[in-house]
Amino acid sequence: MFMGTTPFITVRARRPLTEIEFCAWVAQAVPGDRLEYHRGFLVLDIFPMFTRLPDQQRAELARLGSRALWAAERGLVHLVQERMGPDQFAYIAVARPKPKTAEVSLSALLLAEQGQPNHATGPSGRAAA
Repeated sequence: MFMGTTPFITVRARRPLTEIEFCAWVAQAVPGDRLEYHRGFLVLDIFPMFTRLPDQQRAELARLGSRALWAAERGLVHLVQERMGPDQFAYIAVARPKPKTAEVSLSALLLAEQGQPNHATGPSGRAAA
């Protein structure tokens, strides 16, 4: 039997993504889904001395970059870069399989990180026993 290759399709937003939109994508993405969450040179684009972005957009981009790293550290996505040209990169999140026995939902983790208790977690932000 011939097994062909499946092309990778990366979704690219028409406008800059917000941290909340990125979290919504992570929550519903299936393994292998790819999202381009930024195009540029992220470290320079969030640095006030080098960016051309207004302060509000720069701050949102910094939150988005931090949230992408947060999701990668928790095993929810792989982060990759594709070089598009000189000083121009596509920053891509690739969805990973969701843990089969997650202690808490993504929304519970986000609330706990912000110091807001919810019914699934106690004051410490960890799953209640």
